[in-house]
Amino acid sequence: MPFLNNLQRWADERPDDTAVVVAGKRLSWAELRDAAHAAASRSTAPVTVLAQPNSTRFAVDFAAAVAGDRECAVLDPTWPEALQNEIVQRLGSGVHPVSGSTGVDLADGDPEASFLIGLTSGTTSVPKAFTRSRRSWQLSFDASMEFFRLAQDDRTLAPGPLAASLNLYALAECLYAGSEFHTLESFDVGDVHAAIAHDGITRLVLVPTMLRLLSERGLLGCVDASSVRTIICAGSKLDARTLEAARRWAPHSTIYEYYGASELSFVSGAGLAAGEPFAAGSTAIGRPFPGVEVRILDDTGAELPDGSAGNISVQSGMVSNGYLWGDDGQALRCFDGWFTVGDQGYLSGGVLHILGRRADMIITAGKNVYPHEVELALSSVPGVASAIAAGMDDDLRGQRVVAGIIPSHGGVTATQLKTGLEDVLAKDKRPLQYYALEELPVTDRGKVSRRLLLDWIAARDSRVRHLV
Repeated sequence: MPFLNNLQRWADERPDDTAVVVAGKRLSWAELRDAAHAAASRSTAPVTVLAQPNSTRFAVDFAAAVAGDRECAVLDPTWPEALQNEIVQRLGSGVHPVSGSTGVDLADGDPEASFLIGLTSGTTSVPKAFTRSRRSWQLSFDASMEFFRLAQDDRTLAPGPLAASLNLYALAECLYAGSEFHTLESFDVGDVHAAIAHDGITRLVLVPTMLRLLSERGLLGCVDASSVRTIICAGSKLDARTLEAARRWAPHSTIYEYYGASELSFVSGAGLAAGEPFAAGSTAIGRPFPGVEVRILDDTGAELPDGSAGNISVQSGMVSNGYLWGDDGQALRCFDGWFTVGDQGYLSGGVLHILGRRADMIITAGKNVYPHEVELALSSVPGVASAIAAGMDDDLRGQRVVAGIIPSHGGVTATQLKTGLEDVLAKDKRPLQYYALEELPVTDRGKVSRRLLLDWIAARDSRVRHLV
């Protein structure tokens, strides 16, 4: 793991400075190094499975688990026990102590060897597993530190679960950079506000839904976020309402959003400085990260010209090694050294635009419509708090675009929505029907579901009301 040699360095140079804080519990650089060294010395397993909630112990065990040439698989502790057991079985006997082996020193191993076994989002089936080399994350650290301007005097708060790749990476990046890392035992708006106010947090790493909650409630509660100078968002595109609230709540911050994938690492990103104007409803997601080349390829691997939509494909030293299991030949494809996970987009003047997953595409009257693009446009319409779009079966068009919205205040009519889209979305991409929702349709794992929206509409669910 590329942060262990640096961890030793920070512990030697700044032993008493704070390295990690979890829910107020603090580890200095020396304490973290010594605890991780002891754990690594005791362990005899070449592969460690971590399925722990957020804690300082997690940071210790993660560092120990990747010492030398060891590998670590990080599982969501909320996954069912049967699913976790199945993953352990697939990893094989290596997760158990090996007879005659001994512990290792707390140091980085072979840069080309795998250190991390990543798992795609958990479902009722076993998620795909891929591996990453130490070098891929070291290159990622160097790129993200340059792009996001991470400094040693920053105090980063990533309030989500450390089992999620966004937050696990933030922890490792801070350990590599010698920068203080904070998290919570679980996400709580009040606890995040308290940490910002009392711990001198300068940098937030989180998903857009968290940012919206923190910003809107922070504005209502007069929570001072003027010390925050960097906000980093990933997981989905920032909508206009979230961005506007965040800029009011944290007026001195540069707000970054980026596109990437677990298998690809960073691809592109953009930073919006305080006071800089932004384009509401835009699909743009910035320029390629340092060390990344981006092309748009068709399904044969041929390069497409500017403005033409196709597979977002990258060349980068940050790309993962591939899958241990679950590879269907489509999830991570390679065209003569260019890798893609099938996300669709286009380049325009060097800026990457994200359209979404091919599987989500709506084909209406022969036209390709990505619901992500419709949702971004709807979110920029006054009176819309959240939006979701889907393709409903249609005898004439094949599919027709329908949309569900949660009003931000009072009521909103279909006419108002249609008018609001006139200048931001092409006519053939606009929804033909609109529905007001009491809540977003989400799965039991908290993911927004377009299929569930269509089911609600078909069943005339009480949470859905047709707008006219």
